[in-house]
Amino acid sequence: MRVKKRAKNRKAVKFYSTCFGFREPYKVLIDGTFVHHLLTNRLLPADDALRDLLSASRTPSLFTSKCIVAELRRLGKSHAESFDNAQLLATTKCEHGKVVSAVNCVLSLIGDKNPEHFFVATQDADLREKLREIPGVPVIYGLKNSLFIEQPSVQQRKFAQLDEEKRLNMDISEYKKLMKAAATENGSDREQHERPISSLVKSALGVADKSKFKRNRAKGPNPLSCKKKKPKSQPSAIQNQGSMADGEAKRKRVRKRKRSQKDNKQAEMAS
Repeated sequence: MRVKKRAKNRKAVKFYSTCFGFREPYKVLIDGTFVHHLLTNRLLPADDALRDLLSASRTPSLFTSKCIVAELRRLGKSHAESFDNAQLLATTKCEHGKVVSAVNCVLSLIGDKNPEHFFVATQDADLREKLREIPGVPVIYGLKNSLFIEQPSVQQRKFAQLDEEKRLNMDISEYKKLMKAAATENGSDREQHERPISSLVKSALGVADKSKFKRNRAKGPNPLSCKKKKPKSQPSAIQNQGSMADGEAKRKRVRKRKRSQKDNKQAEMAS
């Protein structure tokens, strides 16, 4: 059960970090009801308890306001210890000439989009319900001796989705600015209409075109699959001499010997 609770809390923190830009060290705005809950259930020290809850590598910064401290003081002796401990927290500036209720003070500090990226820790059910309607406001609350982070509400998830789509899809005014910038850099209005939208956007943003992939085609047969040429064997010296002798023999002519008259007479006498 403890593992599932830790996984849910990590998932919620990751959602706000990814969609709304929350970064460490986290800032936690604590009201009087949450301070009283921490002291009643002895969840001390508070910064270590919240660090474990947020699975943070750095200790979160804890904040309160002068209006929250003033409300604790008005509650009297029952919240005297809570008042003393609230004074030890860092005080964020709230633009109130007169002291207002803690709920109104927290809502004014959060505003419409929570620019300071506060985690709001409170036990006030009405305040938690109002904070669910404001995008980018994670709420921390306690049950007995355990702390929890509220899972993002439907409104917050829809706002995150719309914000992401807005970032991905270009607005008409932004598109016109890109068209104008591309026209001034690359030529006349005629070229602007003839060029495709993608090239206009790339040129305005200064993005270079990626080189197209060129397929390497075979320029010849694979040398690894071809047999090596056998070197021609040179004839030996003996074979050269034999061939030369045959050639001379063929070229040699047979000559008939002419006999002289003396030889003819001897031959006749002998016969």
